[in-house]
Amino acid sequence: MARIKIEMPAVKLTEVLIPVRISDVNYGNHVGNDAFISIIHEARLQWLRQNGQSEMDFGGTGLIMGDIAIEFKNESFYGDEITASVYAGELSRVSFELFYQLVTNRNNSTLLLANAKTGMICFDYSTRRPVALSEVAKKILAGN
Repeated sequence: MARIKIEMPAVKLTEVLIPVRISDVNYGNHVGNDAFISIIHEARLQWLRQNGQSEMDFGGTGLIMGDIAIEFKNESFYGDEITASVYAGELSRVSFELFYQLVTNRNNSTLLLANAKTGMICFDYSTRRPVALSEVAKKILAGN
């Protein structure tokens, strides 16, 4: 069976710290896959906020997630502090890719927890249609 392989692009946009909460832990006593999605979402929101943006107003348009892929590498546990790095990927007329690398420090070494990718679509919530990526959004995604 072919496994998902996610490579980080060159343009790193930010790095944020996200502590693992007890509510992120599942019956296996580790962070559940659904919680990893929430952590990725939090990293994206912190990056947007750092740039004076939100998912409802990213350079004048809303955002909606078109797809997500996660490559799980190691377990994460309650008490971990996750460093989430956010990277910009490919841009198109109405969408763009964001990549995420999640790591933690454990036993004096850095441990890769997961790599992920989201496909984000610029979206007008009033018309319920995709719209073009704005120049402001392109500049932010370039790391400027």
